[in-house]
Amino acid sequence: MTARRWLVLLAAVLGAALTARLGVWQLDRAAQKIALQAAVEAQAGKPALTNADLGTDALHRRVALRGHWVAERTVWLDNRPMDGHTGFFVVTPLRLTGSDAAILVQRGWAPRNQLDRLQLPPLATASGEVEVVGRLAASPSRLYELGEGVPGAIRQNLDPAAFAVESGLKLLPLTVVQTAATGPDDTLLRHWPAPDLGLQKHYGYAFQWFALCALIVGLYVWFQLLRPRLRRQQP
Repeated sequence: MTARRWLVLLAAVLGAALTARLGVWQLDRAAQKIALQAAVEAQAGKPALTNADLGTDALHRRVALRGHWVAERTVWLDNRPMDGHTGFFVVTPLRLTGSDAAILVQRGWAPRNQLDRLQLPPLATASGEVEVVGRLAASPSRLYELGEGVPGAIRQNLDPAAFAVESGLKLLPLTVVQTAATGPDDTLLRHWPAPDLGLQKHYGYAFQWFALCALIVGLYVWFQLLRPRLRRQQP
């Protein structure tokens, strides 16, 4: 075998090995996300936590918290769709009963005024103690944003740490995604979408890498083995 054929063989082996490994890596990523989702569902299946049970290791747990809304610190997260319509996710701090701490609550979705984008919809916020039922998340919903957000009632995103400094509230490093109304006047929608694990993306990438691996092997077999043999057999 000539040096050129050895180089072609080496390139084919390396290319096939690399693409096959990348395909396996994508399958591993999908398996990791499936395992993560199973862990999240296991957390969600545990009994709901109350004020006294909150901890940083309680992510994805169900909660039933009591407290008072800090209504003047309500933030409206812009460009959030729900049921095919564009509107706001309403985020309000909840000062926990029996504590000086507060926690951000993603209360629900409200439609926006299509004629006046700065006009906020009416929001019923109880002044007394309320019970908030939901699940714990790391932070409020986020969208891609160019540059730094401008403080105000309407924002693209909300950074809990920066908001704690801005508001002077002692915020816990968790967020409640509210899943039930706090009273008859609470008309916010809460059709929260199931988290997208991106499994189809990983499976699609894996298929592409395996297909490229098969193509490299096929081209090597055809041009280096079968085609020369067919030429030699021709009269």
